[in-house]
Amino acid sequence: MDLSTALSTSIEKFIGWVESFVQHLPEIVIAIILVAIFAFVARYARKLTRNLIGRVTDHGPLKSLAGTAAYLAALGLGVFMALSVLQLDTAVTSLLAGVGILGLALGFAFQDIAENFIAGVLISIRRPFTDGDLIETNGHFGKVEGLDLRAIHLRSLDGPLVRIPNGDVYGNALTNYSQAEHRRVDVDCGVAYDTDLDRAAQVAKEAVAAVDGRDEARDPEVFWTEFGGSSINFVARFWLETTGQADYLAAKSAGIVRIKKAFDEAGIGIPFPIMTLDFSDAGTRTLDEPLRAWSGGGGGSEPGASGGSE
Repeated sequence: MDLSTALSTSIEKFIGWVESFVQHLPEIVIAIILVAIFAFVARYARKLTRNLIGRVTDHGPLKSLAGTAAYLAALGLGVFMALSVLQLDTAVTSLLAGVGILGLALGFAFQDIAENFIAGVLISIRRPFTDGDLIETNGHFGKVEGLDLRAIHLRSLDGPLVRIPNGDVYGNALTNYSQAEHRRVDVDCGVAYDTDLDRAAQVAKEAVAAVDGRDEARDPEVFWTEFGGSSINFVARFWLETTGQADYLAAKSAGIVRIKKAFDEAGIGIPFPIMTLDFSDAGTRTLDEPLRAWSGGGGGSEPGASGGSE
């Protein structure tokens, strides 16, 4: 093929394209107008979606994500309609099939990410906690510092920042101490077996009743819990007006100190574990009995040996 023939073929194809363009110009104009209209609708849909989500939650990432999803959905609808006007139905069908296959593949590949994302959306809607709340979940205890689309940021009371996946939080038990109106303090203790239990309970109640910050509307309680190895054990309970962790620890410390002082003043002993050592061969000798010499002059080399010489 010489140069003139190739040039002639190219010109004919170009003229054909121009004629096709002119022939389909009305459809092209309509498609462009559709895309422009839906681009405007998409921006309005994004703004409207953000406002609607803002009425449910003030979580910034969730509002941004929902707005972007609404924008892309509206714009995508406009593009598909424009392709249909241009009679590119085959291209539309192939594009939709490709989007479906791609979405399915991404769903399997990023299953954990999708799970945490959906859980983050549900947590933002249900709002079992807010920033600054004191919670306990998945074995971690601390204050919430934030929530993104993948994890919850929990600041432990000893300093470290823990990131817990949203899926783990949503699917497991969660305790929110900040949403409680009051908080109970339990102080465990014990008294000797020969103690007057009624008197000990009254002394313990009066002791914890003087703790600062105690809820005056609820009287302290004392419950005997068990016969221990060296004591009869009880728990003294009282309620606080606040739920902060620092107030809780301070009140529990004050309760322990006051019970100890009150028992000392009342002559009530708090026993400690006792071990009895038996040095006899048969296991019957007590420490107040005289022991024969273990070694040296006049004594045998073992407990119970005779003192005579051979």
